[in-house]
Amino acid sequence: MKKLVQYVNELKTYLPSATIFNEKVSSSNVGWHIDHSLLVISQIIAAMETSDPDNYQYQFNLKRFLAFSFNRFPRGVAKAPKQVRPTEIFNEANTVNAFEAIMPKLSLLENLTPNQFFTHPFFGKLNKKAAIKMLSIHTAHHILIIKDIIHKQA
Repeated sequence: MKKLVQYVNELKTYLPSATIFNEKVSSSNVGWHIDHSLLVISQIIAAMETSDPDNYQYQFNLKRFLAFSFNRFPRGVAKAPKQVRPTEIFNEANTVNAFEAIMPKLSLLENLTPNQFFTHPFFGKLNKKAAIKMLSIHTAHHILIIKDIIHKQA
C-alpha cells in the first residue's frame, strides 16, 4: 500500500509537464497518463467497496501470474477500457481535484476486508492484496511512460 501511495505522490510531480507530448513514446500526453492512472485507481476502489467478499474465490490466471511475477506490464499490449479513458482535454484544476479525492479513497482501500474484490478484464477477480499490487504495477507502468515522454524529446 505504501508503494501505491508513493506512486500517486510521484504522479503529482508530473503535473507541470502535463501538456508534453511525444508520439514516439505514446499517442497521449503526460496529462492523459496522469488522469488515466487516477481514474483507474478511483474506479477500482469504488468497485471493491461495493463488492461482496463472499463472492470472491481465487482462480489461477496465467496473465496475472506473469505480470505479478515480473512486476510490470508490457507496453502496447492492451488498450485501456473506455470507462478508464479520460474523455476531456487535460484540465489541471480537474486533475488537482482528482488528486485531492484520491487520498481518502486510498485510505478506504486500506480499510477494506481482505476478500473485497473487483474483476479485471485480463486478470479476473482480484482481492484487496492483489488489487493493491495490480494498482502499484499499473501506476508504475504509466510513470515510466511519462518519464519517457518527458525525457525522450527530440
